[in-house]
Amino acid sequence: MTALNPLNTLRCLAGGVLLRVFLVLAALFWLVPTLGLLVSSLLSPEELNRGGWWRALTAPSRLTASNYAHLLADSTITGSLLSTVAIAVPATVLVLTLGALAGYAFAWLEFPGRDWLFLVVVGLLVVPVQVALIPVSELFGTLGLFGTTAGVVLFHTAFGLPFAVFLLRNFFAEIPRELLEAARLDGAGELRLFSRVVLPLGGPAIASLGIFQFLWVWNDMLVALVFADSAHPPVTVALQQQVRQFGNNIDVLAPGAFLSMVVPLVVFFAFQRQFVTGVMAGAVK
Repeated sequence: MTALNPLNTLRCLAGGVLLRVFLVLAALFWLVPTLGLLVSSLLSPEELNRGGWWRALTAPSRLTASNYAHLLADSTITGSLLSTVAIAVPATVLVLTLGALAGYAFAWLEFPGRDWLFLVVVGLLVVPVQVALIPVSELFGTLGLFGTTAGVVLFHTAFGLPFAVFLLRNFFAEIPRELLEAARLDGAGELRLFSRVVLPLGGPAIASLGIFQFLWVWNDMLVALVFADSAHPPVTVALQQQVRQFGNNIDVLAPGAFLSMVVPLVVFFAFQRQFVTGVMAGAVK
């Protein structure tokens, strides 16, 4: 074996250090808008009108939590947060449940027209949300679902299912057939096979899908603006309604926007390990 060239070793170390420095700087640059939103939410309207938010970094005494106190005292904002939870959680749970069942059926059950139905599901992925707003509005009006939380949940569930079925079917199809056959030989039925074998193995993919679905529903404004109850709107619509005719109303929008961003961040970091595992598993497969 030949000894490593010290110069090459030094170059490798220097390249690794430069790469790490670049990644840290890129991450800090990416976080600047979030930092600006946080600092702006902790400044009074008077301080915000005097200059940019970065002035507070040299004078932390200017920061105050009064904006959050006023925001949380507003029943419209607190009610909108509860409305958003009431929409995002059921829409995510329904998509995960129905998507997992349908994905298992398309992957391992034999029934007439299975491949053609799966092609229809794949085709639905390209249907934009905007195309369905008017016909679904008419349908919900006939069924009495227009302007209700249930209508928003059903809309998000319907548009989240094609991607869920596509993703989970492809993930479940990679499970070794021998493992499923062994479980069947031990007397496991389809329901037990699904709950005891397929779901534990598909946990990372289901967690990744849950994060995507929850973030999409939580941050949605278009569907909520059209279908949600105007008396109890989600937080995205409630913040939009807080914009004044004259003035930017940053003392309300900044803390409201940051508060609405905290929940998705908590969800993401809580399931970060499962998310990375699911993404890496899909890349390997």
